Amino acid sequence: MQLPTAGLLVIENKKLLLAFSKNKQCFYLPGGKKDKDETAPQALCREIAEELNVKLNEEDLEYYTHIKAPAYGESNGTIMEQDCFFVKKKIDPEASAEIGELKYFTVDEYLKEKNQAPGAVMILERLKKDGWVE
Repeated sequence: MQLPTAGLLVIENKKLLLAFSKNKQCFYLPGGKKDKDETAPQALCREIAEELNVKLNEEDLEYYTHIKAPAYGESNGTIMEQDCFFVKKKIDPEASAEIGELKYFTVDEYLKEKNQAPGAVMILERLKKDGWVE
């Protein structure tokens, strides 16, 4: 089964912002599932308003990459497909809804977490390879 999602890339001091899901007990990219008739940017704007209490417009987003990874916390065999976007403006995110905490990570810091979402590891490694994070 495929799970279409969109994720937000917020980088500060060579670290990537990740959101802690109270439901899944894991840090992952802010964002979420696309609804049936939504584009990835539309879904991301909606999800970020819910999760980070930040209002974004599609023009605030810049496409970076698409990743595929096993979906953390979903039934066996579910593959998360995620369009990842940089935010082009300064934001002041606050954890809300199911998000318990926001934290910036390097690759090595995230790999020390008890629970790791495969998609978060994949995007961190890609960002490190491209020089965005440490």
